[in-house]
Amino acid sequence: MPETRKSQTSTDEYSARHLQVLEGLEAVRKRPGMYIGSTDSRGVMHCLWEIIDNAVDEALGGHCSAIAVVLGEDGSVTVRDDGRGIPTDIEPRTGLSGVEVVFTKLHAGGKFGGGSYAASGGLHGVGASVVNALAARLDVEVDRAGKTYAMSFRRGEPGTFDDSAGAGPDSPFTPFESGSELRVVGKAKRGTTGSRVRYWTDPQIFLKTAELSWTELTDRARQTAFLVPGLSIQCRDERRVKGTPGEDGPVEERFENAAGISEFVEFLAPDQPVTDVWRLQGSDTFTETVPQLDARGHMVSTEMERECVVDIALRWGTGYDTRTEAFVNIIHTHKGGTHVAGFEQALLKVFRKQLEVNARRLKVGGDKVDKDDVLAGLTAVVTVRLAEPQFEGQTKEVLGTSAVRGIVAGVVERELTSLLTSTKRDTKTQASQLLEKVVAEMKSRISARQHKETQRRKNALESSSLPAKLYDCRSTDVERTELFIVEGDSAMGTAKAARLSDFQALLPIRGKILNVQKATVGDMLKNAECAALIQVIGAGSGRSFDLDLVRYGKVIIMTDADVDGAHIRTLLLTLFFRYMRPLVEAGRVYAAVPPLHRIEVINAGSKKNELLYTYNEAEMRTTMKTLERRGRKIKMPPQRYKGLGEMDADQLAETTMDPRHRTLRRVTLADAEAAERVFDLLMGNEVAPRKDFIVDSAHSLDSERIDA
Repeated sequence: MPETRKSQTSTDEYSARHLQVLEGLEAVRKRPGMYIGSTDSRGVMHCLWEIIDNAVDEALGGHCSAIAVVLGEDGSVTVRDDGRGIPTDIEPRTGLSGVEVVFTKLHAGGKFGGGSYAASGGLHGVGASVVNALAARLDVEVDRAGKTYAMSFRRGEPGTFDDSAGAGPDSPFTPFESGSELRVVGKAKRGTTGSRVRYWTDPQIFLKTAELSWTELTDRARQTAFLVPGLSIQCRDERRVKGTPGEDGPVEERFENAAGISEFVEFLAPDQPVTDVWRLQGSDTFTETVPQLDARGHMVSTEMERECVVDIALRWGTGYDTRTEAFVNIIHTHKGGTHVAGFEQALLKVFRKQLEVNARRLKVGGDKVDKDDVLAGLTAVVTVRLAEPQFEGQTKEVLGTSAVRGIVAGVVERELTSLLTSTKRDTKTQASQLLEKVVAEMKSRISARQHKETQRRKNALESSSLPAKLYDCRSTDVERTELFIVEGDSAMGTAKAARLSDFQALLPIRGKILNVQKATVGDMLKNAECAALIQVIGAGSGRSFDLDLVRYGKVIIMTDADVDGAHIRTLLLTLFFRYMRPLVEAGRVYAAVPPLHRIEVINAGSKKNELLYTYNEAEMRTTMKTLERRGRKIKMPPQRYKGLGEMDADQLAETTMDPRHRTLRRVTLADAEAAERVFDLLMGNEVAPRKDFIVDSAHSLDSERIDA
């Protein structure tokens, strides 16, 4: 049961002092989604970003060099910085200290007038106060002018906690009545400044399942370190949460980067480079009309001249995926906005102009390049810095300042044209390769469109166009049909007899297919096994892949239950992940689970012996012990299947293929970015990181799992 907030409901204790402080923050508590998006884990993380971003704003202004974030064992979150410290003097209009204004007043802070922060992430002046309103308890300490100041809040209300039994959100709380007190709790070393914020999220507001993600925190810290060169961010997790790196004890990671967004692009890029990382930089000014308070406290429309600084790092690779990360004053605008629109608009304009100039050499013909052709294989980080940008909502996911579009477009057009027309040998070679790649993408798109109809499901008269080794099913109902990719011809014979031919199709593959993580698109298409798979699935590959054209409802990888089978399965999954990812994202790729052992239980008399199947060594041993305790006789030794071909058709159908009895593992893609890194680590060209991974992970491998 939520606790009753007597101090706000009782007329004896509810004073004008409480009304003044809480009237604004109560709106936040009633409608938290307006300010933080949701009350699940995303909302909890958004609160953390608000506090971290305030510290990062100090770093952007050149006043902060180190930030530390601690996820405490007691459920608290602490963010420390060595910035200037939150102002502690009295704000004249409210008569409150700067600390109290920042944490209790909506739309109050140092980011409105432009004097304190030329460019910042916190813009609406509600971040710290919103976190305070949604926190069961928040403590703030400030080092400034040789003193350490402190103040505490309970659900946005200032007061004091009795921490004699230990600090926590449930400690006895006494609200301030007549006036607030910013306490001096110690001395700070000369020249030492900074702020420390520690808070506990409020269980009355957030869902029970809401929790802070260590992975998201470290990803954001790494990203911020790239965006603010020279800033050190240290993260520490003391919670011992199961399934996280810190489950066995506190874990720390520290991020600092001097190269900036150029190295960020290299970190994000998943493929081999066609060009180096190019930097497009520039700035311009624009004028906007904003309301400002005059000396009498009236809102007056004022013409303001703003400067917008554009810094973009981009690189084209051999792949076809596009990765564009956009930032405004280090705030990640996940859904883009005017800066991304200007960037893409200028890219298309520049490439159309360059292809028109080089049309004869590149054999462009009469076709026009499209935006997707230009973006294929592009990894880019787009950053803009400006004072008081307009965002759509407090969550700051979309930039709305219209003038930024034209400024970004102008910088990109000027700088990119200079690179594509450069006379420097290396740059000229890269530009030529890039233009050829864009033309190839254009021709591939046009070809895919022209032949789209031929990729639809073939009827009986057209089946000869499919690979001869495909044993297709009779049904044309895509929702019901299944394609089994079978390892080897030996298993194929058994699978043919075991399948339900009405809706189960079979495609054998010979041995280990090409590792497409290392190969080029051309090599992949030349590989017979890869080409046959793409042809049978019938939906194309890469950017032209169309999920609606897939010929089967399920694609099931059926390999032997040994190391080679696992390797073949991994190679096939690499192909699906790299060139048919929508199929994996839709949850239509599965792995069959064939048994490893067959235990034959001897029955007395003429009764037929009973067959039991187990799927690993531990299960086999447990089953045999259970049977022995029951006094059942077992035919020894139990059969160990070396491959699918050793099974009878009835056994294969019963254990692995018949929907009524089989077990399938669905292949999911919860985190595309993490999956990309894993595939690149385990299947990519770089051997050294893979060797390090194997060495570091060797101690955690159970030697009995090695099938040798």
